[in-house]
Amino acid sequence: MVDLDVGSVPRLYRAVAEQAPTEQLLTAPVGFVRIPAGTFTMGSPTTEKERDSDEGPQRMVTLTKGFYMSKYEVTQKEYLAVMGNNPSYFTTKDSYGKAITPDLNRPVDQASWNHATDYCGKLTVSEKAAGRLPAGWVYRLPTEAEWEYACRAGTSTPFHYGNDLRSGTANFWGPDPTGTYLDRTTTVGSYAPNAFGLYDMHGNVWEWCLDWYGGYPVGNVSDPRGPASGSYRVIRGGSWGLVSRYCRSARRSFDSPSYRLSYLGFRVVLAPAQ
Repeated sequence: MVDLDVGSVPRLYRAVAEQAPTEQLLTAPVGFVRIPAGTFTMGSPTTEKERDSDEGPQRMVTLTKGFYMSKYEVTQKEYLAVMGNNPSYFTTKDSYGKAITPDLNRPVDQASWNHATDYCGKLTVSEKAAGRLPAGWVYRLPTEAEWEYACRAGTSTPFHYGNDLRSGTANFWGPDPTGTYLDRTTTVGSYAPNAFGLYDMHGNVWEWCLDWYGGYPVGNVSDPRGPASGSYRVIRGGSWGLVSRYCRSARRSFDSPSYRLSYLGFRVVLAPAQ
């Protein structure tokens, strides 16, 4: 397994400028948006409703380099094109076994962390061989800090939408009695994006992060990574089958890297190799 991670099958990339001697800028690949470097407050305040203790202590996190992130969760179509198979549960039926229309633009699900990193490694190798990947760049999963920074997109509220998540704003177990609970994943991009142009950061499928799960260290940090080892990998964002508290920007969860469940998927970033 290659310890990288990928997403949408890219088009041709072209270096256009240098923001700094160590950071080369590209034209955004199709299906990706640029996430600029910046500083944000990671975690939730003790006053946030329904927070969990592992969401703190809050800390100032600086990401010193920008990166590119896929607008959408990796779809079944994209996964099939790279890996030659589709592990997803949501192909012809919903969670209760009721028939649904096949749609390869739903996010791939039942994708383990190992599947996600294998996918990323294979895509990176093939795109390098085809001459479509700039030297030194790779596809990988986002770090946990990158994921939360990208999800928040400059906000400090529980959701990038505001203080509440309502039916019609994301695919989750909606509390609005007039809303529709889908019992399944939905086509990526079905709801409004955040300020960075990223879709489905709340709900649809949990998204694997690169990091091992562990507690937050105290103090402000730059470009943090999780523990050097562990038993579980971080997942973020909540899913189609969970109430809103699990979909908050600061909500943390974890699973074994080998787990394959209908609520697990991923999205990818494009960045210089570390």
